Amino acid sequence: MRTPFRQAVFGAIAVALLGGLGLTSCATPGRNGTVDAGSAPVDTSVTGAPGPTDAESPSSSPSASGSPSASASRSPSPSASRSTKPSPSRSPSQVTTSKAATPAAESNIASRLRTIPAGTRQLIVVYSSGYGTSVASLETFEKVNGVWRPKFGVMSARIGNKGFSDSHVEGVATTPTGVYGIGSTMYGVHGNPGVKYSYHQLVANDYWDENPSSSTYNSFVHGTDPGGYSEALWQTVPQYNYFAVINYNIPVRAATPARGSGIFLHVMGSGGTAGCVSLTQSDLLRVLEWLDPATSPRIVMAPSQNLGRY
Repeated sequence: MRTPFRQAVFGAIAVALLGGLGLTSCATPGRNGTVDAGSAPVDTSVTGAPGPTDAESPSSSPSASGSPSASASRSPSPSASRSTKPSPSRSPSQVTTSKAATPAAESNIASRLRTIPAGTRQLIVVYSSGYGTSVASLETFEKVNGVWRPKFGVMSARIGNKGFSDSHVEGVATTPTGVYGIGSTMYGVHGNPGVKYSYHQLVANDYWDENPSSSTYNSFVHGTDPGGYSEALWQTVPQYNYFAVINYNIPVRAATPARGSGIFLHVMGSGGTAGCVSLTQSDLLRVLEWLDPATSPRIVMAPSQNLGRY
């Protein structure tokens, strides 16, 4: 009689111990490990930097799959715990979707600008490491559903030989800082590459008037050389193979000395410019063909440390 009794007692103790061990190993550690391993790579690869979105991801991941701690404390039976097991496999995909949609709105230059007109849906940003260099970078963005998205990758650019200036004047090789529109007509020595703007193929006696004493200062003219720093556009190659006008000092504001003229986005030469922004011809054509007057595009130009002004 004692032997069966002992067996019954030992059997009851074994069942209790195995049940407890089974709940601990299956419900909490396994689920925690799956969620943590899934959410960490998403935060690193998509956001690239800490911020509000990163702070939200730990709470969003458990809620999508069911909080591991809540399952352990509230689960009334092993069957309830088992019903939550598939959720870890779903959680990473849910985290990836939410993380991919949010950071793009907060992790680029355009999203941090505050003075761009509400109606602008295409944006070019030109920036350098400081005022004293002609080496710059150019990025393009378009607004999709109210959010700025990068269009092309970062492009190498050149600006004025003397870098950026907050007070550009005529005849000085600096590029004016600020936010500007794009002129209504694009130009080029070569034929229209397929731009959405009006296009004028340059011919002999096409000039850009850069003479402050002229009544047509800072505009395209055809005819006699206006004098001053005016440029014979049809003779300037490869720089003017194609170009867009940056509306700096357009319309002209009277000033002494004159505020400057002829600021273009054109083909890159062998170095810095006289004040324009230049790109390789292949990059320039991508930008010019993309620009659409219906989007009211703007170009922002400044050293990177001063982009916060705009």
